[in-house]
Amino acid sequence: MQLVFHFVFFKNQPELELALSDVEFILLVIATVCIAAGGYVINNIMDQETDDFSKPENVIVGKHISEGMAYNIYVAFNIIGVGIGFYLSNIIQKPMFSAVFIVVAGTLYMYATSLKQNLLIGNIIVALLLSFSVVIIGIFDLYPITQESNQLQMATLFSILLDYALFAFMINFIREIVKDIEDMDGDYNSGMSTLPIVLGKERTAKIAFGLTFIPIALLIYYMNENLMEVQLVIVYLLLFVLAPLLYFLIKIWNAKTKKDFKHLSLVLKLVLLFGILSVVAITLNIKFNA
Repeated sequence: MQLVFHFVFFKNQPELELALSDVEFILLVIATVCIAAGGYVINNIMDQETDDFSKPENVIVGKHISEGMAYNIYVAFNIIGVGIGFYLSNIIQKPMFSAVFIVVAGTLYMYATSLKQNLLIGNIIVALLLSFSVVIIGIFDLYPITQESNQLQMATLFSILLDYALFAFMINFIREIVKDIEDMDGDYNSGMSTLPIVLGKERTAKIAFGLTFIPIALLIYYMNENLMEVQLVIVYLLLFVLAPLLYFLIKIWNAKTKKDFKHLSLVLKLVLLFGILSVVAITLNIKFNA
């Protein structure tokens, strides 16, 4: 997603000189991936008991690598991510921006160790961090070059980034709820307080069903307000984003088994992927009409 925005969308904007060079931007991507990977590792360390019960075939820590090795990998990922973040922050002459990577790494640690056990808080944090991975592009690539002469262009680009960040937040928040239903038995045995444990599997599925109408309604409104003259993008969004969301709605109403919810989680992951790739369709349309 970050690569698409930088190399496809931003690079095709007229008279736009980005704050980061291509190599520096790739370093930003690596830093983001390392911080996220560190969060994934610490989460696997803390979830050993849950994963042993709910998905033993996917257990890595304690089975393929020791817990001590996993901690070493976790520390290494975070050192690399924060180190690169510090380097890039100084490159753009905004050294305080390095705090972003420290805060995100710390939040992922708190999520894995305590916050995810609380009702909805963990779901919100994961969705927010995903959406922030969109916003951080603007923080490092656009904000440092923003000045009075290009404020209008920067405001438009930031607005588009925030639209995608909001979309990513909504879809991933719903997906986190679906994943909680999928992992309900393991979470219950670990003493967690997720939405399906509190309300039950069927009620939580109906909540996910209802929440899905929000991104659908907003997507239709956004297309109607901003994209009606951009037929290529309209067709793309209808086929690859709106249609899968409608499929998700139909399927989750009667979903019962763990396999059903695993499938629906994958559908939402694909919606996220194709939603982000709509940037390519927008860029192609701009080039064809230039």
